Amino acid sequence: MDRRSFLKKAAVGSGAAAAAGTLAAPALAQESPKITWRLTSSFPKSLDTIYGAAETMADFVRGMTDGKFNIQVFAGGEIVPGLQAMDAVSNGTVEACHTASYYYWGKDPTFAFGTAVPFGLNMRMQNAWFYYGGGNDLLNEFYGTYNLTAFPCGNTGAQMGGWFRKEITTVADLKGVKMRIGGFGGKVLERLGGVPQQIAGGDIYPALEKGTIDATEWVGPYDDEKLGFYKVAPYYYYPGWWEGGACLHAMFNNDAYNALPEAYRVALQAACEAANQDMMASYDWKNPAALNSLMANGAQLRPFSQEILDACFQAASEVYAEINATNAAFKKVYDSQMAFRKDAYLWMQLSEYNFDTFMMIQQRKGAL
Repeated sequence: MDRRSFLKKAAVGSGAAAAAGTLAAPALAQESPKITWRLTSSFPKSLDTIYGAAETMADFVRGMTDGKFNIQVFAGGEIVPGLQAMDAVSNGTVEACHTASYYYWGKDPTFAFGTAVPFGLNMRMQNAWFYYGGGNDLLNEFYGTYNLTAFPCGNTGAQMGGWFRKEITTVADLKGVKMRIGGFGGKVLERLGGVPQQIAGGDIYPALEKGTIDATEWVGPYDDEKLGFYKVAPYYYYPGWWEGGACLHAMFNNDAYNALPEAYRVALQAACEAANQDMMASYDWKNPAALNSLMANGAQLRPFSQEILDACFQAASEVYAEINATNAAFKKVYDSQMAFRKDAYLWMQLSEYNFDTFMMIQQRKGAL
């Protein structure tokens, strides 16, 4: 359903209910049942910003329903392992999860569009596409085949390119590099000779320390500092070209979601939008201080070279073409998002880019 018409309809309905409340309180009470859901996160509580987005969403829902709709949030592993969160919702083990859609790339690469794809959209563009470009409707059409309805519920913004034990200056340097990176990004790295590794968050540091892997990507300064990667892999690369704006989703079991009163479904959608914005604001506040701290403790910032970025862009384009040729669901979402990407970057390079670039120059000159 279109986001604006859905919310408008709900607002009208809520207003009518409020007006009727003085005349028919018992009927209104019947329309607002007490409901408790369980939500399993893909993340540990220690990653407070990512994990916290689910709690923020649940708090808003609780507040908007006068405590009658309660969503209990569980960390990854408390009910099911983090990477099985979506499956638990799909099969009805729990009613909801908070996860990164691209974790399920192995089931169908279309899942990647819910989070981020290489050289795709930044956070603001993603929100424009999700909310006004029909992106969320397209994804829910796809998610529906897994008995799911989902809404964006958090974003990290453009991520960093990861931590490397040695410097990477040319495409040849990527050959044989064992890197913890999943999904679409791993597929592109593999095409350039890298060796993608799937490793759970808690196992990354010891693998990096022992040399079992040569590099890892995670999120950005705030979360990366918590995990201590700088102690064993000092070269901190940017940008994370596979995640220009990594979005998290709250996913709901269709049977449970459709059984909710309409007002509760509206509360869920509104709460997800609030948490989506809140998480990005939180990271934008926390990352600058964390970056300064990392650099003070020996992290060495390095940009990926133009040669590497060009090669990765070309490799990603080849992977897109191959998947589009065999996966109709993927192509349908790809065509929509990439058509918007072209126009969105045309607009962004005008006022936004030039204003930001000027201000960044002032920062480098020490004028701010």
